[in-house]
Order: sequence, then C-alpha cells, then structure tokens
Amino acid sequence: MSYLVLARKYRPRNFTEMVGQDHVVQALSNALTTQRLHHAYMFTGTRGVGKTTVSRILAKSLNCQGVDGTGGITASPCGVCQACTDIDSGRFVDYTELDAASNRGVDEVQALLEQAVYKPVQGRFKVFMIDEVHMLTGHAFNAMLKTLEEPPEYLKFVLATTDPQKVPVTVLSRCLQFNLRPMAPETIREHLQKVLQVEQVAADVQSLRLLARAARGSMRDALSLTDQAIAFGSGALTEATVRQMLGSVDRSHVFRLIDALAQGDGKTVVETSEALRLNGLSAASTLEEMSAVLQRMAVLQAVPGMVLEDDTDPEQAELHRLAALMPMDETQLLYSICLHGRPELGLAPDEYAALTMVLLRLLAFKPANSLQAVAEKKTLKNLPAAPECVPPAPQSSAAAVPRAVAPVAQVAVAAPSVHEEGDAVNQAPAPVSLGPAAPEIKATSALPDGQRLAVRESPEPAAAAKKFEQNQPLAQLEQGPEATNIEAFPVRVQADSPGDAAAADKPRTVDTTPEGDFWHATVQALISAEAINAMARELALQSQLVARDSDEWLLRVERESLNQAGSRDRLVAALAGAGHPVRLMIEVGRVTDSPAKRNAAAAAERQLAAEKIVFDDPFVQSMMREFAAKIVPGSIKPL
Repeated sequence: MSYLVLARKYRPRNFTEMVGQDHVVQALSNALTTQRLHHAYMFTGTRGVGKTTVSRILAKSLNCQGVDGTGGITASPCGVCQACTDIDSGRFVDYTELDAASNRGVDEVQALLEQAVYKPVQGRFKVFMIDEVHMLTGHAFNAMLKTLEEPPEYLKFVLATTDPQKVPVTVLSRCLQFNLRPMAPETIREHLQKVLQVEQVAADVQSLRLLARAARGSMRDALSLTDQAIAFGSGALTEATVRQMLGSVDRSHVFRLIDALAQGDGKTVVETSEALRLNGLSAASTLEEMSAVLQRMAVLQAVPGMVLEDDTDPEQAELHRLAALMPMDETQLLYSICLHGRPELGLAPDEYAALTMVLLRLLAFKPANSLQAVAEKKTLKNLPAAPECVPPAPQSSAAAVPRAVAPVAQVAVAAPSVHEEGDAVNQAPAPVSLGPAAPEIKATSALPDGQRLAVRESPEPAAAAKKFEQNQPLAQLEQGPEATNIEAFPVRVQADSPGDAAAADKPRTVDTTPEGDFWHATVQALISAEAINAMARELALQSQLVARDSDEWLLRVERESLNQAGSRDRLVAALAGAGHPVRLMIEVGRVTDSPAKRNAAAAAERQLAAEKIVFDDPFVQSMMREFAAKIVPGSIKPL
C-alpha cells in the first residue's frame, strides 16, 4: 500500500477536529444547528489553514444521512454514511470542486452553472466549491453573478481564495465571508505532538518548536515539514537534525550576537558572523531569528511582569538576561535595523558581509559610554537605600559659569541640537569642570520619604540683579563670580532685514537663579564628557534644579514624558560618576531656569550679533539698497 502523507492522513473530518479556527467553526456550527443557512460562503486565508477542509465538512453537514439513514442537517456529520464517505473520497456526485487556477474562463464557469438546473441526485443539496476563485476572469465572474445572487434552494456555493482583494465587490456582497487566520506556533506545536504520538514517532519539544516556527501559520506546511523531518532523521525528530534540515540558525548564535551588541563588542560580532559563514547558516535566517528574540525582549522590557505565550521555552532565562542588559531604546533600534536589513542581503555581493554591516550599524549609533551607564544603572539599583547621615562641610562658590565667546559671522559650524519648546537652536558647549560651585548649604538631616525639599532663595535680592541691554553681546558680559547673578538673557526673533529686526525686537528672558547656575555648569560638564545621552541628556537639559541637599536633589520638568525611570537612573549614575552621589526627586511644573533655556538664550544672542554684523556691513547695505538684494532667512550662522 502506498504511503499517505500526514497532511492528507490527518485532514479533519468534522468540526471538532478543526484546529485554530474556532471563530469559523462556532459560526458554522450555530448556523447548521439553527438551520439559518446562507446560499453562498466565502473562505479566505493563507495557504494551508483549512479552506478546502471547511468546505468539505460543510458539504457533509448539509448532506449527512446519519448512521441509520434518517439523519438531517447537522453540525456533527457521522462520517460513516454514504454521503460522508463519498465526499471524503471525492466521488460524491452532488459535490463539485472547481479549480479556478486552471479553469478560469467563462466557458468553464458556464459549464458548471448548467448543472445548477438539475436537482441533487443522491444528497440533500448540490454544493459547488470554487477554489482560488480570485483567478477567474472578469467575464467568468459576470457570468456567475445572477446565479450566485438567486440560486435554487437546493444549491449552495462555497468560494475559497487566498487573495480576496482581487475578487469583485459584486461577488463579495453576495457571500458570507469568513477569514481563516494563520495559526499560532504553539497551536501548531501541540497538534504536531498529538500526531506524532499517534504515529509513534519520537520527537523532542525543541524540534517541534522549530517546525512550528518554520510553518509560518500553515498547518499543512507544518505536517509536510514533519514528514520531511521524519525521513531526514530516520524516524526520529531531534533539535539538531531538524535545525540542520531547515538550515535555521541556532539561537545560541543569536544570543551571542545580541549580547555582543549590548556590550559594544564589535570583535565578537564579526567573529560570530564568520562562524555563521563557515557553518553555512543563512544570513537571512539570522536576522529573522534576531527579530523574533528582540520582539520578545521588548515585551519583557515594556511589561516586566508579562508572561510570554511560550513560557515553557528553556530560552526564557537568556531572554530575561538580555532584556535587562540592553536598554529599551537600543532594543527598538536593533529590531528596526534587523527588519530593514533583510532586503539589503540580496543587494550585496556577499550576504555574510552584508550581515556584518547590518549588525555593526547598531555600534555606529551606539554611544561609546552607554555600556558604562548601563553598568552604573544596574549597580545603583542594587545599592540599599541611603541612610541618614551628616552631610559634608558646605562649599563656597569658587567658580562661575563660563559664558559663550563673542560671535563671528560668515562660517556656520555644526553643533549639537538643543530643543526648547519645539524650536531647535545650535549650541556648542564648552568643556566645564565639575568644581565646587554651589552656594553654602546648611546641614540638614535626611528627610522622610515623600517630603518635598524647601526651595532655597537666592543669597542676593532679585531686585539687585543686573539688567543687560537687549543687544549687548555676550563677549562684553563681566566674567567672574558675580556673573552668575544675571537675571535675564535677551532673545530676539531673527529678522530678514534691519527694519524687520527692529519690528521683531521682542526679547525672551530667562530668570536665573544660583541653583540654576550650578545645574547649568553641571549639565554642561556631563554633556562635554559624554556621560549622558538620549533621553537622560534631554531630562537634564529641560529640568530646573529647585533645591538640593547633601544626598537629595529636587528637579522640576514641564512634561511628564521626561520623567521616565530609565532616564532618571542614567542621570543619577552620571552624577555619581561626576562626584555627586545623590538621589533625584522630580516634580512636574513650570520651568523658568533650565540649561536648555539658557543655551537657547545664549544661542539667540549669538545669532542676533551675527546678523547685526552682516546687516551693518557697508557692502551688504549697498547691495540691498541698489539691487534690492535680500538675505536668505536662516543663512546666517554664528561661529
């Protein structure tokens, strides 16, 4: 006797044997039970999910005669009567399957419809099943429209397609449409396990996981791959043989690559890529497996207490370790790089060289000190809560905040971008040392949790703060300790001409405080040393230091989105590395003195002075006067 493949041998014979399509089974079962039957059904879905199987079960349910020959329409066909056995074997005269991929013309459809005028010979209903119906021509669709809309009471249409978008809406509107979904890997794995138990084939769990992933939602593909794996493994399924058959990448390589990328170890990335080349493992499969692992890592990072669907996977411990090692933003970036890197493999002459370039792309965008920040963050989380202690001796103000140099026009220099209320300005931070620049602080004991620190007033009255002229260049500001008491930086809107400049002369000020001077110098030093980046850098720039104690500082931000645990922990770690081992308390409120506001004011002042240099130039004035020349807005950049 010839061998019957698993996909045909274990094709479901009734609705109770259907796997992964409960929504379709429930709707059809209820309709058959209550006999609220439509005259046309359309089943859509990808390959191997059960479209033809559901059609045959529906035909048996409509024509089942029961074990004793007195049965009627039922949701549970007996499977032993002549109608059921004939439909299973494909010789029931009142059940017709038409393959529209090879019979797509109007003549074939007309020949089928000519049989509609005759009543059923053996069964209760005639059932016309048209597979891959989207392959029919336009004339063939038009030929069946009238019959499909008002068929005889004994005729039922069943249409199946993998591409419903190509079916005319005139056909779709005449049918009840059911979408058969791709099956989850866990559903496929459980079904394969039951099939192999019946077949008495030994298989380990990991090999079934590999087959379920490779099936990509298709049960027929899963059973076909299982047939192939049984032949490849001489009657047994093991992880090694199945992985070799599929050519899939061992996830140990994937874990090693992700770990090396999190550590910033480019050497290990290149060596692992070369190992994949020597073993003949697919580069595309590597990126696919990395994408799957990174997706689960991102879920664990976003929802730490989340229990993944495949929680029995022995790789769970490694997933949790990598999720704790790699920051959330880098996980998302690497996931995007892996997805968009797969099409690049076919463009390169060597796919393994392309794989190496795709993986090294993360290191190109990865800050050099991010690993140190992650290590400090983990160390900080493991430290016990700070006990009450006597603060160190107060320090006197010994250094002033360095100010920007006088602007020079004509050449624009690229600088880091600082965001202030949606506007971007260029700012070139000068190196600032973290010296003892804080005003005197009275020693206080540790405060109870949740108690807000008092806001410290300026040692000098605000009324005595020095006012500066709106157009005064920063190079003329007095340097020294007294320069930290500046109350306002003038900011003027950029104008296209001297006349416009006079009309746009509306300064925007920054109310400076001694705490703001100290915080501005501290943040600038951290940025110059590249100790903070990304969201931690943005948190530091956009926040205002309201009050500080020996072991606790209070910051204020205007947007709640800046107050993220990861950003706060990185900033704490950077401050500890700079000699400020403190805890940060963050509140949401109006910010009047932040490093970003100061940088924006200083940049605007430099821009204003640069524009004045250009506008006051005699040659420029003569060109504007004689030739009606105009200066392109945004083309003037200060050095």
